[in-house]
Amino acid sequence: MDNSAYICKKLNFRTSYLLNLLKRSQTGFLLESSLDAYHLGRYSFFGIEPFLTLKCKDGLITKTEEGIKNNFRGNIFNQLRLLLDRYRLNKENGKINFPFLGGAVGFLSYDLGFCLEKIPRKNSDDLNIPDLFFAFYDVVLCIDHYRDKILIFSSGFPESTPRLRKRRAQLRLKDFLRRLEEVDDDRRFFSRKPTIHKDYGLKSNFTHRDYLKAVNRCLDYIVRGDIYQINLSQRFCTKTDLSNEQLYMNLKKIFPVPFGGMLNAEDFSIISGSPERFLKYDGRFLITRPMKGTSPRSQNTILDRKFRKALESSKKDKAELLMIVDLERNDLGRVCDYGSVKVESLRNFEEYSTVFQTTSQIKGELYPKMDRVDIIKACFPGGSITGCPKIRAMQIIEELEPNRRGIYTGSFGYFSFDGNMDFNILIRSFFKRKRDVCFGVGGGVIYDSKPESEYQETLIKAGVLKKALSNKDT
Repeated sequence: MDNSAYICKKLNFRTSYLLNLLKRSQTGFLLESSLDAYHLGRYSFFGIEPFLTLKCKDGLITKTEEGIKNNFRGNIFNQLRLLLDRYRLNKENGKINFPFLGGAVGFLSYDLGFCLEKIPRKNSDDLNIPDLFFAFYDVVLCIDHYRDKILIFSSGFPESTPRLRKRRAQLRLKDFLRRLEEVDDDRRFFSRKPTIHKDYGLKSNFTHRDYLKAVNRCLDYIVRGDIYQINLSQRFCTKTDLSNEQLYMNLKKIFPVPFGGMLNAEDFSIISGSPERFLKYDGRFLITRPMKGTSPRSQNTILDRKFRKALESSKKDKAELLMIVDLERNDLGRVCDYGSVKVESLRNFEEYSTVFQTTSQIKGELYPKMDRVDIIKACFPGGSITGCPKIRAMQIIEELEPNRRGIYTGSFGYFSFDGNMDFNILIRSFFKRKRDVCFGVGGGVIYDSKPESEYQETLIKAGVLKKALSNKDT
């Protein structure tokens, strides 16, 4: 199949140009690696104007094609599989060496996991966020940070015949290049003086006292043998005068990460600074990188070393990670070939601008009869943000947390037309609708956890998000 592609050898525009273009689009995305930590940040991707959108909320599916909206009830995973099978590129297109050549970009909310596990709902759905949202992009801009190159690839979808696809691919590529040329000179939005955010005050869905009580309740469940570990979280909400683009640029500057990005999904946006990869699939191998164990950083070198050493020697943090590694090995084992699941790295120390983190990496070879939808069904939501065992931990989270999590601890990423996939875990991320903005923060509770320490860990994680909102020193 002949697909149009345009390659530029040098990067000649900044993220701000893409955000300017994204600002004008109701539905669009930026998946950006702003930190090449541990060889994870090679690529960034951008797209606007999808030819199809798919979303689901409490079993009601909405599919929009060519401006025509169709609502119906059904199995969202079957519908997603149908569309991914319909729009496929042959691996021969892999001569262009990028992992994403257009496809479905979007998110899975944490609450989608309750559809998979059939867990009764109890807590409040105050944000009314879709359980799933994906937009299908026929034209994407791909950046290879290693080779200092840009590829703009146009697939020609949704046309089905070779002649019509080739024609559409060429027209859409030409239109996309024109838009980039227009926005290249439009620097007014980012050159003006940044908005100073008014402090409206952050409001949590927990009081300090109630969070400590919830941690103690988790410890009771651990002593009883219901669970070994659980991720308990609180959510902060406020209002902001910052635009989506300003908030994203603030977060990127303060906390550069390999799995960040921004998604405009009709009437709301996701602004993510996630350091954690949930799942990557390259057509053969499946990788997950659970992250457990957090310590603050300091500009004081001596204190910074002390924080790192404390994390290195923490039996509590090591136990958390080991339990989640075991859970993730089991999840991958549900879809991978027998004997292929291996722990490639058990406990890595990673340095970010404001925190130290510890991660593991587990890899397996996908069983031939399984596909990407089977992977999601087997592994979602990630074990690092639920607990062990997963289903019982999710039941207890539903009991103890007062509101549905929404995007927090869900996943944001892509299914490529050529069969690849890559998703983050939605931590260090904002949900924004008009001026309302929310974010979640949590931590793992195990047998020897101290309630006050668990509460303080959530505040450490909230620090970078609060700073991004303040617009100070950014």
